[in-house]
Amino acid sequence: QVQLVESGGGLVQAGGSLRLSCAFSALTFSSYNMGWCRQAPGKEREFVAIISSFGGRTDYADSVKGRFTISRDNAKNTVNLQMSSLKPEDTAVYYCAADLAFWRTCNGAGRWGQGTQVTVAS
Repeated sequence: QVQLVESGGGLVQAGGSLRLSCAFSALTFSSYNMGWCRQAPGKEREFVAIISSFGGRTDYADSVKGRFTISRDNAKNTVNLQMSSLKPEDTAVYYCAADLAFWRTCNGAGRWGQGTQVTVAS
């Protein structure tokens, strides 16, 4: 059974950085397109970033482009989200997600982690 487990969330000051990681439990990791979505209180879950199965393609939400970088290590079954120049509006629960298809909306991902809280203080 595939499991996704996020780590690395926390509290950071505006302008700071955080690195989120997601561990994927199955040996089929390199078959999955991996990404991140986030959900702020009272708002719908929104797409943040995605990386293709072998890392050759990435895509980002406009709101994070140039500040966030997604990467993956297929040897370690992990995907990372390096977040820099964080803003208070980045505060949300961040979810790792996966699907065999390349997805650009959160509804397109079939497998999810439990989420990790990121809070950016002003």
